[in-house]
Amino acid sequence: MSRRGRRARTGAPAEQRKVDYHNLRNPFPPMNAFSEDRIEALHQASLTVLEEIGIKVLLPEARALFKAGGARVDDEMVFIGRDMVEAAVASAPKSIPIRGAVRARDITLELGNLVFQPGAGAPHATDLERGRRPGSLSDFREMVQLTQHFDVLQMVPPLVEAQDIPMHLRHYAMTQTVLTQSDKVPFIYSRGTPQVMDGFEMIRDFRGTSDDEFHATPHCYTIINTNSPRVIDMPMAQGLIDFARAGQVSIITPFTLMGAMAPITVAGAMTLSHAEALAAITLTQLAKSGAPTCYGTFTSNVDMKSGAPAFGTPEHFTASLVAGQLARRLGLPWRCAGGSAANINDAQAANESQFGLWGCLMAGASVVIHSAGWLEGGLTVSYEKIITDLEVLQMVAELCAGTPATDADIALDALREVQPSGHFFGASHTMERYQTQFYEPLVGDWSNFGTWTERGAVDADNRATGIWRNIVDNFEAPSHDPDRIDGLRDFIARRTEQGGAAPES
Repeated sequence: MSRRGRRARTGAPAEQRKVDYHNLRNPFPPMNAFSEDRIEALHQASLTVLEEIGIKVLLPEARALFKAGGARVDDEMVFIGRDMVEAAVASAPKSIPIRGAVRARDITLELGNLVFQPGAGAPHATDLERGRRPGSLSDFREMVQLTQHFDVLQMVPPLVEAQDIPMHLRHYAMTQTVLTQSDKVPFIYSRGTPQVMDGFEMIRDFRGTSDDEFHATPHCYTIINTNSPRVIDMPMAQGLIDFARAGQVSIITPFTLMGAMAPITVAGAMTLSHAEALAAITLTQLAKSGAPTCYGTFTSNVDMKSGAPAFGTPEHFTASLVAGQLARRLGLPWRCAGGSAANINDAQAANESQFGLWGCLMAGASVVIHSAGWLEGGLTVSYEKIITDLEVLQMVAELCAGTPATDADIALDALREVQPSGHFFGASHTMERYQTQFYEPLVGDWSNFGTWTERGAVDADNRATGIWRNIVDNFEAPSHDPDRIDGLRDFIARRTEQGGAAPES
């Protein structure tokens, strides 16, 4: 990606500022919330939960896999021994390469790497032009285009639900949109084997890979949410099995809200989250040893007056740090999440999103989900908030690149050139670098109050509207093989005529 620098006073074309926002390494040392002995105590408590208290598994096939692996099964309750869990963690890969449509879009999930994706799974979309509304395929398409446009977003999640498409056909429309409007790593819902297999076939054929090639290297991912406390439901268990056997990535995400579906303390909530994640990881490895799986958590607190979820809180931040310690204890790549409970893109939304993001960064998350656009605790994705959050993500990406301190950067020549009480605007050192030295804001306005007023006193939200509108109106989809586009359409037409695929396990 390149961002245009400031134009020289001579009127000469501006130099291009070259940056890499795709291949990011977290530059911050991990921050711990608990001492190592307390992390070990929490880990052992989670193993006790699985071994003695048990987890409810609703899918018979999943229970059969657990039983064959040595777990004790009592009706729908499964009791998983420590040795089983340790063997599963040992067989899970510590580094997961995932293919994009082109090699430049490949990513690797591992400790130390940093991958961002925007807000996902919301039933509503909102923007200043059209207001809040149920998500549609048009909204999803536009948000995929925004995700494709910005290099700092490396994965395409299910941003909003295309609720104008019937459920048995929705996965065709949404997958077609991602494949044709983007070349980044795509998402597939785990809504039953028929839909999952449709998704795999669409990606495989559109990418022009064989079955063996598709199964050998991950080409897509899913999100697996356990039903806290201590339940793996049928579609989630089936998704774990289907993705594992196909060699595709499951990002496992217990959703544990302190005081609601988890103990009210950070340590208690993370004990439950860790236990559920370990159970799901174990199932993937029982389905196929070495299956790519990503540890994760989404743990925050609730407003104890209303029961409403809260995000970007001190407790959310601390839980992220604990999750990072547990992930490093396992050695697995892991996902964390930002987000906001604010109803509009205001100061509350910015504060909560940034505080949650910094929790992810300080915790050393490999994947940060809901990093841009998420409002109302996940009920809405905002076009304007995507843009204003991207400002922060791009600044984080700048930090990932590091700051050089060569002899030239130390600038002794400039210090010799500029006399006391002088200025560095015209120094040779400055003139050689001023077009490309600094990050230039995406949505920020650095003009003074008078100039800003003369230009219409446009606030950040309205500037963001102009930015996303310009991107969508002028979007050019990545180049794809026309024959594969036709093949994708033919597949969807044939499967639609056959009745589509219901979301069933």
